[in-house]
Amino acid sequence: MISESSDVSVAQRLSTSGVRPTPQREIVYHVVLSKRDHPTAEEVFDRVKTQMPTISLATVYNCLDALVQSGLIKQVNFIREPTRYCPNLHEHAHFHDDTTGEIHDIELPGDLMGRLRELLPPGYNARSIDLSFRGSTRPTPAQPGSNA
Repeated sequence: MISESSDVSVAQRLSTSGVRPTPQREIVYHVVLSKRDHPTAEEVFDRVKTQMPTISLATVYNCLDALVQSGLIKQVNFIREPTRYCPNLHEHAHFHDDTTGEIHDIELPGDLMGRLRELLPPGYNARSIDLSFRGSTRPTPAQPGSNA
């Protein structure tokens, strides 16, 4: 189970965001916060199940939806892939590594989002901007003298 001090912090964050802190919501939120790897709902379910064996996948989806609606986490969507969840609430981009399937946060210069919004036609107002990159990490070059 989650520690008492982090339990209080998670419960406070939920309450402050207008989400009634239930044991299920607390543990789902804690799981998303504890490992910032952009898990799918099924991955969250598998992690939560080790601490709360009676929880259902539907409950996990409902908890994740409540967390997204309250602004505590963000949904990350890639075409033809399951929705993933991100606890990083700062404006940032995502890099999806096609080789490993991992998703990494990419910090952006502070003024970039403002500059992107300026590209919109007059009268348009973007509520959010989702910027993602797809590709693979470059292999690390072999060190001189290595057999690689």
